[in-house]
Amino acid sequence: MRSSNKRSRNKNNRNRPNSVGNVVNRVFDSSGPEGKVRGTPQQIIDKYNQLARDAQLSNDRVNAENFQQHAEHYMRLLSEAQREQDARREQQERENRDRQAQRDADRAARGDQDDGAQATNDPADSPQPDVIDTSDDSNDSGLVETPEAKAEEKPKKPRAPRKPRKKPEPKAEDAPAETATPDAAE
Repeated sequence: MRSSNKRSRNKNNRNRPNSVGNVVNRVFDSSGPEGKVRGTPQQIIDKYNQLARDAQLSNDRVNAENFQQHAEHYMRLLSEAQREQDARREQQERENRDRQAQRDADRAARGDQDDGAQATNDPADSPQPDVIDTSDDSNDSGLVETPEAKAEEKPKKPRAPRKPRKKPEPKAEDAPAETATPDAAE
């Protein structure tokens, strides 16, 4: 006799919606006429198709039809799961495209606002400095002087060697305190 606990657990499991998203990779135990067949839906379909071919070769039409029906059941299960996955994937892609279109529209709106602000502060509209021609200097290489180049010109003084540190001597406060005996406390 079954216990009521087990029955109630199974009953609760039936109330949950079927999660079809994992059916493609889920491992099933199929109790067929030849015993148990275990595997993913695709593996079970292949196994039942093979059993159906073997039964056909041995002129057992009844078993061949039975195996084909088992294979067809798992084929329906698999195709339904794949159809739902495809629908879910298309829905996600549609949502992603909509979000991207919204982001692009927001960027374009911000860009229009920035263009309006930039039109008043455009550096091309401000007066430009005159360009000085320095091509008459024959010894100038045309390179810009940088702080790094100046640093290379100055020789650095060698650094004085470091003096070794002295280890600090333990202080009297750091010494372990003597523990009082219970007799002395009385």
